[in-house]
Amino acid sequence: MFQSSLTRKGSGQRELGDRLLLSGKRGAVIQIKSRTVKPKGDAEERAWIQKVTKKAMSQAKGTVRMQRLQAADMVNGRGTTLSVAGEAYEWMAVSLLDHDQVPDAMVPTFEPIGMPALTLTRRDWDFLFDQLRSTTAVLDYLFRAAGEMPIALGDEPVRYYELAAADAAAPPVDIDTELVGPGGRRFSTPLLPQVPAGAGQTNAHLVIRYVLEDVATSMLRDAISESDRLTVLADLDRLPVGMREEWGQMLLDMLDDVQQAPDGQVMWRSRRQLHQEEAGDRQMLFVCATRFDKYVEASFGSYVMLRHHQVGERTGHPDSLCSVGVMLTPNHSGSRPWDTTLVRVLGPSHLTSEQVTEFEELWPQSGNA
Repeated sequence: MFQSSLTRKGSGQRELGDRLLLSGKRGAVIQIKSRTVKPKGDAEERAWIQKVTKKAMSQAKGTVRMQRLQAADMVNGRGTTLSVAGEAYEWMAVSLLDHDQVPDAMVPTFEPIGMPALTLTRRDWDFLFDQLRSTTAVLDYLFRAAGEMPIALGDEPVRYYELAAADAAAPPVDIDTELVGPGGRRFSTPLLPQVPAGAGQTNAHLVIRYVLEDVATSMLRDAISESDRLTVLADLDRLPVGMREEWGQMLLDMLDDVQQAPDGQVMWRSRRQLHQEEAGDRQMLFVCATRFDKYVEASFGSYVMLRHHQVGERTGHPDSLCSVGVMLTPNHSGSRPWDTTLVRVLGPSHLTSEQVTEFEELWPQSGNA
């Protein structure tokens, strides 16, 4: 989430949205409209909501137009600055209404603004983040909802559960499990979970959240930019919400296993997932190792590169394949339970035949590792 920013327009300045929500190649301009005086009768409140909704949509359209003309430096909630170029994103507008007494069956109307647009109450907004606990999942939902018929303000939870029920009833997409090699299995989960994220009996879902926090707060190496960090966070945040508890527990179990290695030895545990999307295939690789040093780091890098190369060869579409590898290693300082290392590979691996042979000897195919 990025805060509003000012950009120069002629001799003056213009505010770019109240908030920007960015993930991957998608962005939403959030225009917040608050009722700061005591609500009046239904007729007056309907007129006020209609007026501010039209204004919000006009402002959002102007923000996107300005972003496309000139990149602007935006600051996120952590105080980090990122240059945002409008042409790099698919945009939508959200009019967010902070109002304690929205009249019943209030459906604001507005003229088309050349991009998807949606009206929500603050309670709707809070519901979505409580339900999904993922910026990427919420943004994807907003785009999806904007393509549906308009509904009354405050009814977003009803629409959410209708779409979640449709997702649960949909047949799983067919995928060739051999693309990941021998031992692959198909796993299907609805895009929209019917139960809130983290509603299970454990806190294992928080493991993925902590990994995202590690990436968001870590020091960047010289060749890595804040834009690169945002890209990686979006890649990781695409792990389906319905899988996060299971995969979080799996990481905890693997992390416990690798600490049982005999002194002086390194034990590895790994699992990976391949997801086919319209924009290209996406592979996630989760690894745990006994300790961290330069040799373990190099071995992890070779593992990610090899599996990326192999999947690209099998699909026949290496240009559109993205692989993100995450390695957790125990941290015994007492300040944190693990350290996080990340590798991202996009497009052809450019490995030589000699490198492939060397890496295959180091990392023979075993199950879905």
